[in-house]
Amino acid sequence: MQASLPTREFLETSSGATRRHDGMWDDGGMRPLVVASASPRRHDLLRRHGYRFTIAPADIDERAEPGESSRVMVMRLALAKAMAVAPAATSESVVLGVDTIVDLEGAIIGKPASAAEAVNLLHRLSDRTHTVFTGFALVAATGLRASVDVASSRVSFRMLGEREVADYVASGEPLDKAGAYAIQESGGSFVANLEGSITNVMGLPMETLEPLLHNWGIAPDSFA
Repeated sequence: MQASLPTREFLETSSGATRRHDGMWDDGGMRPLVVASASPRRHDLLRRHGYRFTIAPADIDERAEPGESSRVMVMRLALAKAMAVAPAATSESVVLGVDTIVDLEGAIIGKPASAAEAVNLLHRLSDRTHTVFTGFALVAATGLRASVDVASSRVSFRMLGEREVADYVASGEPLDKAGAYAIQESGGSFVANLEGSITNVMGLPMETLEPLLHNWGIAPDSFA
């Protein structure tokens, strides 16, 4: 079943527990976090910011819908991932779904399927500016509350040489990355300018996500 974007947030769980201003819930606890992503980079970002969580990668169809914008696509997929995992989570849990894509002048660039495709993608990004969109969704395991948002960053590449692209792809680094590069690793040397969040380009915009997690009763060092 296709996920639709929620029009508002539900502020109560099925047990009737409501969130207080301090991020806690009136039943006395913090909410366990389940991450519906297999991405080591997202896991590392959450751990570095002090969050504990369990991992339950979602398996969904991630193809774009006809006429769908990049911004809408990442929000839809993030919500669909969270919703796919939520039924198997414990009732008090909150599920985080995330999706990141690179948009080059309206063309969606995902993860390369091969080394040859990675070479082609990097040459397309060379000496041009692209936008990285990350959609993220929080869904209560009860299904009674959901929040969806999106962050974007503008990344400009310098001119890339054929040899450096070939060497970079041969390292294996770009093969599981949206846009075929990792800004926090060797791929960061390709970047001439960045406007916006670097953690968004890495796959999880912590500056935007953390206030939302707090509003949901999820704080650093909470056990999940």
